[in-house]
Amino acid sequence: QVQLVESGGGLVQAGGSLRLSCAASGSIFSLNTMGWFRQAPGKERELVAIISRGGSTYYTDSVKGRFTVSRDNAKNTLYLQMNSLKPEDTAMYYCAASDKLFDIATMVRRGRGGYNYWGQGTQVTVSS
Repeated sequence: QVQLVESGGGLVQAGGSLRLSCAASGSIFSLNTMGWFRQAPGKERELVAIISRGGSTYYTDSVKGRFTVSRDNAKNTLYLQMNSLKPEDTAMYYCAASDKLFDIATMVRRGRGGYNYWGQGTQVTVSS
């Protein structure tokens, strides 16, 4: 089993920055792809950014150039640096992890269904 705990959310003005963290514990040696999803009220949970164990990344178009996903395998921690935040980035952000040995392209296609571990979420609110 793997436990994921997010932190770093909060309230920020448009144009500001936040850094989310996700600490993994448990059977972390099995983890491959990790990533961030978000869900705004009344909307589906959507993929934001993912990163393989080797460092390959994928970003949804709306965050490219503004968000950076990274991971420190030694510290078992996933990060999401969010810059130039916009009100439309407001959502609950969830950390996700998978022990499946699929490449990044396959994990993008599988979406939420590709992940077997989820955190509880951290709220990000961007005011205009």
